[in-house]
Amino acid sequence: METFKAIVKRYQLASLLILAILLVVVLPLSLDIFRLNLVGKYLCYAFVAIGLVMVWGYGGVLSLGQGVFFGLGGYAMAMFLKLEASDPESTRIQSTPGIPDFMDWNQITELPLFWLPFKSLPLSLMLVVLVPMALAWLISFAMFKRRVGGVYFAIITQAVALICTVLIIGQQGYTGGVNGMTDLKTLLGWDTRTDSAKYILYFACVALLIASIMLCRWIQTSKLGTLLLAMRDKEDRVRFSGYDVASFKVFTFCLAAGLSGIGGALFALQVGFMSPSFVGIVPSIEMVIFAAVGGRMSLVGAVYGTLLVNAGKTLFSESFPDLWLFLMAALFIGVTMAFPMGLAGLWEDKIKPWWLARLAARRAGTGRAQTALPACEDTLPSTPAATPAVPARMTGQGA
Repeated sequence: METFKAIVKRYQLASLLILAILLVVVLPLSLDIFRLNLVGKYLCYAFVAIGLVMVWGYGGVLSLGQGVFFGLGGYAMAMFLKLEASDPESTRIQSTPGIPDFMDWNQITELPLFWLPFKSLPLSLMLVVLVPMALAWLISFAMFKRRVGGVYFAIITQAVALICTVLIIGQQGYTGGVNGMTDLKTLLGWDTRTDSAKYILYFACVALLIASIMLCRWIQTSKLGTLLLAMRDKEDRVRFSGYDVASFKVFTFCLAAGLSGIGGALFALQVGFMSPSFVGIVPSIEMVIFAAVGGRMSLVGAVYGTLLVNAGKTLFSESFPDLWLFLMAALFIGVTMAFPMGLAGLWEDKIKPWWLARLAARRAGTGRAQTALPACEDTLPSTPAATPAVPARMTGQGA
């Protein structure tokens, strides 16, 4: 029993269990399919947020270009879905049947070579992770090996996000341009627009998210996690101890990119399109805000932060269409100023100590109540027992 409690405490399984109950039981039972599909879309962003917890909270490297990896994963899945929707029978009215419609509009008569691997679903699923990780390795290896970090690395990732956005928009014949890839309806003949499909995709997203959190938590509790914290606080000491700091940073950055790619692929499946608007600088900064609001040191907190920010964005845009941007800015500034460590920091520093103190006071009060009765019995006056009469002759009195 003690071993089980130690495992639960070490891997923070209690908070993960509460999150799982919320996502698997509470939300599906309390929301209609439209709102639940919105939550599923928000959870796709949570993959990026937990990746940022690893690379920023634990690794100490702020990336402002995570939208690039999210978009690459989404485009990898969208390319497979688009090829499936562009079979010769469905595109017989085109001048070149069998290719995506935007290629036909741009007078492309043959499927490009880099599109060919996306005819296979297993290859596409592999590329969802491998393509973002390959780009992340290229960027991080070039930067970290030259000890580029801090604000300089953040600016470089912003530049990468801008470059990728321009490339995607400029190559309209190969990527769909500013409109992106739309009309993604089926996955191996399975219609993803039905209510039952939306439920399945939602639960698949939740399962993959929980598995990702467990993987990251395992890394955090390992020796690698300890080294990441040490590098964040005292990088030179870790380097002087003989560790290759750059390699650890490259690994963490690639891990975050792979998680972002998974989120992008699930987003394309649930929403049914992918466009360059998810790749640029603005969505990348929003993804950093998700992690900051939830707590950049907490994996579960990053998920709550993602849900809170996106739910506020939806609520404000529906209720106050002219003011919602100002309300979102107030939410971001207020949370970060009042709670620098996010919602997780609020829980650890304020709510949890208050709750533990209340429980301790309740236990102390119960203990006093249990000991009150014996204490009272000890103070009750005792009735002296009757003393037998002593004969007078034994006292020396009388005749």
